[in-house]
This record gives sequence, C-alpha cells and structure tokens, in this order.
Amino acid sequence: MHAMQYELTLPADYDMGIVRGRVARVGHLLDDWEGLGFKTYLLRERGVNGSPVNQYAPFYLWNTMKGMNAFLWGGAFQGLSNDFGRPSVRQWSGLAYEEGGAAGSPARFAVRRRRSVPDGLELAELMAEAVAEVERLAGEDGAVLSAAAVDTSRWELVHFSLWEHDTPKADGDVFEVLHMSAPGRDRLPRGRQW
Repeated sequence: MHAMQYELTLPADYDMGIVRGRVARVGHLLDDWEGLGFKTYLLRERGVNGSPVNQYAPFYLWNTMKGMNAFLWGGAFQGLSNDFGRPSVRQWSGLAYEEGGAAGSPARFAVRRRRSVPDGLELAELMAEAVAEVERLAGEDGAVLSAAAVDTSRWELVHFSLWEHDTPKADGDVFEVLHMSAPGRDRLPRGRQW
C-alpha cells in the first residue's frame, strides 16, 4: 500500500466552482483504474471548517506501484498539470489501513493530519502507536475508513480518515469529499503493513 497526495493552493478569491465542475466532469475517469485502492477528490474552502486557504488536494491509496506510475507517467496526471501547473507529489509508505463501521456509506468529509517523527524516538513504538490510532479512528461513529503512512525521507507521519458526517472525530485539516474513485478498495490490505 502506498499513499500519495498533491495540493493545489488557489487564490483567496478563486471560484471554487471551477474545481467542483472539473471533478464533476473528470472524476469518474479513475473509477476503474488498475492498481488504485481509492482516490478521494478533496476540497478546502477558505473560512469553511477552519481552512485558511482554498485548496484542491486529492488523496490516493494505491495497491500497486505500477498503477501509481501509470497514473503519473501515462498521461492522466498530465491533464491536471496542463490545467493548474505541475504540483509537487507527496508519497508515503503505508503503515496501516482499516475500514470503519460506516464503510458502506458515502464519504462526505476527510481529515488529514501530518506530523514530524522526532529524532530519538523508538521507531517501533511510534509505528505501533500509529497503527493503534488507525484502529481507534476506524472504530469511531461515522468513520468510513482510516489509514496511516510514513515518508522516511522527511520522517513525516500522515493519518488519513474518511467520514460520513460533518463532525469527524479526528484532528487535522478537514476537507470536503467531492468524489471517490475506489476500484480496488476491497483489495487494500487491512491492518498493520509489516
């Protein structure tokens, strides 16, 4: 399992209806993408749910590197780059994944929390805590799913969760889910990834 996200931070007066329209037009194109666990088309609007910015920031969990590479190098990502400029793409190695009690419900909101992995901590202990947090979040009322991953080049941990309601029980940046493509979600490995 491999996590990926890019962020397009847009001007404060940007018409976010343009992003909504784009997702409505092209979001379905990844609904059957080989190797994709899921892609959530995420939006934050300045002043809504505490967001200081307007931002389009899709989040992906990939089942295969081949699927991710086909997306990045095979032309699909080029369309976004042509429209908005090529963003930096963040990548994390998967640590844990769990389906929540509301797994059958549509995801309406997402929460992403990134934090540094400080020097001097016992890595095995910290990663066990990350797995426990995935399990805790998945067990909360309204949770659709929960995942954690780590970027070892920056030593950054990311927790990601999806929620069926607008009161997620997770800390972090809150996003509206515009669409979710999930052709391989049922094949994402559950639990700890090592």
